Amino acid sequence: MRGRGAVSASEASESGESVVADGMRIDWDVAIEMDDGIVLRADVFRPIDEGRYPVIMTLGPYAKGLPFQTGYAGMWKTIESDYPDVLNGSSNKYQNWETCDPEKWVPDGYVCVRVDSRGAGRSPGYLDVYSPRENLDYYHCIEWAGTQNWSNGKVGLLGISYYAVNQWLVAQLKPPHLAAICPFEGYQDFYRECNRHGGILNTFMPEWFPVQVMSVQHGNGSNVINPNTGVPVVGGEELSAAELASNRNDLPEELRSRELDDQWYRDRSADLSKITVPLLSAASWTHSLHARGNFEGFLGVASTEKWLEVHGLEHWTVFYTDYGVALQKRFFGHFLKGVDTGWQDQPPVSLNLRAVDGSFVQRGEQEWPLARTEWTKFYLTAADAKLTREPGAASSLEFEALGDGLTFLSEPLAEPMEITGPCAAKLFASSSTADADLFVVIRVLDPEGNDVSFISAQDPRGIITKGWLRASHRKLDRTKTLPYRPYHTHDEKLSLIPGEQVELDVEIWPTSVLIPAGYRFGVSVLGRDFSWSGDGPWPQIYGIDMRGDGIFHHNDRSDRPEAVYGGRTTLYTGGESPSYLLLPVIPVQA
Repeated sequence: MRGRGAVSASEASESGESVVADGMRIDWDVAIEMDDGIVLRADVFRPIDEGRYPVIMTLGPYAKGLPFQTGYAGMWKTIESDYPDVLNGSSNKYQNWETCDPEKWVPDGYVCVRVDSRGAGRSPGYLDVYSPRENLDYYHCIEWAGTQNWSNGKVGLLGISYYAVNQWLVAQLKPPHLAAICPFEGYQDFYRECNRHGGILNTFMPEWFPVQVMSVQHGNGSNVINPNTGVPVVGGEELSAAELASNRNDLPEELRSRELDDQWYRDRSADLSKITVPLLSAASWTHSLHARGNFEGFLGVASTEKWLEVHGLEHWTVFYTDYGVALQKRFFGHFLKGVDTGWQDQPPVSLNLRAVDGSFVQRGEQEWPLARTEWTKFYLTAADAKLTREPGAASSLEFEALGDGLTFLSEPLAEPMEITGPCAAKLFASSSTADADLFVVIRVLDPEGNDVSFISAQDPRGIITKGWLRASHRKLDRTKTLPYRPYHTHDEKLSLIPGEQVELDVEIWPTSVLIPAGYRFGVSVLGRDFSWSGDGPWPQIYGIDMRGDGIFHHNDRSDRPEAVYGGRTTLYTGGESPSYLLLPVIPVQA
C-alpha cells in the first residue's frame, strides 16, 4: 500500500500508512486477507522512488518486529564481535532473526516483505506451524506481493531455518508469481530430518516451541516493543493461558506421540518432485537439524536450474556475512531482475571444504555426490578396535548402551585424505533388550591423539558428522536406498529378540574434512548422544550443555525408557558379520 507522506512510525503502525526512514519507504502492519477471511500482517520495506521492483519475502512465527539483538542477544553478540562485516551497509535497526536485512537489499532495488504467520506476532488465527493451512497462507501472500503496484511480478523467497523450511513447502504449491527460492539451512523431511533421527525422538522441537514460538503467539500479552514503531511485536488483546493453548496446535505432544512416519508428517514435508522454480540450496556441514534437507532438496527437486552451496560455521553466521549476502544477491539479481550478475558462471555445486585448522578451501564442482568419489569401506575389527581395508576374522565386543560406547581408529595416514560426501555404516549388532538405539560418530584425531573439532551450527566445538538408527526401525525402502544413503521406511517397528544379531544400515549425514598425513580418522558407536570427555564448563542454549553434539539431543525418557534402551549392546565384526564404515574418499589432486 502507499501512504500519503511521512508520518511517525507509531502512527504508521496503527493507521497502515507509510513512513520514510533510513532511505526506505516502510509500510507497517499491512493487511493481507486470506481466502478464509483471516487477515495477516506484513511489514513492507521498499525503495522511495516509485517503480516496480522484485520482492524478497518471508513468512513465519518469530515476530516480524522483534529485533535480532533483542530476541537473540547471545547469538547477535557472537556474530557482531566475530564477524563485523555483518554490519556493513546497515544501521541494524531492522535486522530480524533469520531474515534478510532490508537496509542491505532495498538500496539495490528490492522490496522486502516480512509476514507474521497465522497466530503469531501481529497476525491473528490458529497457530499451527508448518501446516498445510500455513503453506496455503504463504501461497496467497506470494500472489498478493506479485500483484502490488510496486512489484515487478517476481517474488523470491530467502531465509534461514524456519524461513527456509517453508520455502520447500510452499514452492511445491507452484504460486504463479514465485520466481526463485533460496532455502538457507532448512530441512524438508519433517520426520527424518527434524523430529525423528533414525526413528529416535529429537528433543529440540519440544524445547524450541515454547521459547521461540509460544513466546510470540498472537495475544500472549508480550510487552516486547518494536523499537521502530513503539508498538508490541505481538498483537491482539491479551488472552489467558487456556485461551492461548486452545488457539494453537500442541506441537510437542504431537511429536512425542508419533513414532512412525505417517500422513501428518507427510503433510508437513515437501514433495520435492513438484518444485520447479530456480533453486539455490545453501547447506551447512554442521547442522543436525538442517544439513540433510539441503542436500536431499537439491537432489530431489524437479528444477532444471538448481545450485548447491555448502559452508560451515554457526547457524546464524554465513547468511549475514558479506560472502553470504553477495551469493544471495548474485542469484536473485539473475532470476528476479534479469541482470548480469555473473551467475551464469556459478558452478552447480560450490563447496567450502573444511581444513583441520578451522579454515576453508572453496572449490566448484559439477554434481553431488562428486562423480570421482571412491566409495571406500573401512571395516571395524573388534579384536583390536581398528579400522582396516579388510574385514578380518569374526569377533565381537559388548558395551553399555548408555556408556561411552566403542571407538575404532585407522592407522596414521601416510598421505593426506579428503572425505567429502554422504557416509553410511553397516553394523551387525544384538541387544540384551527388545530394542537398541545406535549413534554413529565420525572422528578425526591429530598426531597427538587429540580430537579435531569444528565450529558447528550450534556448538563451538562440534564433531565431524553423525548418524542415528533405532534398531526396530531398520526396515529399508529398497526403491530409495543407495549404498551411501540408506532410506528407512519408519512405517513399522521390528522388535529385537534379546541376544539375536540383526543387520543395521545407518545413514550418516554428509560431511567434508581435509585430513593431513599423520592424522587418524575413526568411528564411535554408542547407545546415546556423543559428548566430549571432561567437566567443562560447557556453553549452553535452552539450558542444554553443548559438549560436541550441540543441542539436538535424544534423551526423552518417554521415548527412550532405560529398561529398553539402557541395556547392553553387542557389536559383531569380521567373518559373516563384516561391520563397516563407508566413506566418500576424494582422490587428492596434485
